[in-house]
Amino acid sequence: MSQDLEGPYLRSGQVAEQAGVNLQTLRYYERRGLIAEPARSPGGHRTYPPQTVTLLMVIKAAQRLGFTLAEVAELIDTGRRGHPTPDLRARAQAKIAEVDERIADLTTIRTALTQVVAAGCDSLTTCTCPDCPLPLADLAAAHASEKN
Repeated sequence: MSQDLEGPYLRSGQVAEQAGVNLQTLRYYERRGLIAEPARSPGGHRTYPPQTVTLLMVIKAAQRLGFTLAEVAELIDTGRRGHPTPDLRARAQAKIAEVDERIADLTTIRTALTQVVAAGCDSLTTCTCPDCPLPLADLAAAHASEKN
């Protein structure tokens, strides 16, 4: 891959620092094809165009939204083809559904933990609090009696 290295190209450390990633992440994204393999300076240093920083920031933002690297790679590839696609919208709607499911699960977990704290539970297997909300204590007791 040849590039005109006369422009404002950045070295690996500069790209990583500006994008807020480490060098291992930068190289991993290269291997995954998320970012283009960089050109090399005459001294053998990797040189990246400034747009690489923006692309890395987009990748990290997409990950924070819940997209996997595989999903990000597919979306970037679709975008590179230059054709508008409803794919991002559909994937975002699917992510919203996933997030809603996780919120429901986390709400259930929070409710159960609140009950544990309020009841004063002191053990998963031998809780001594009255009206223990933990089913694990009952399960452990039942399992122990089956062995005896």
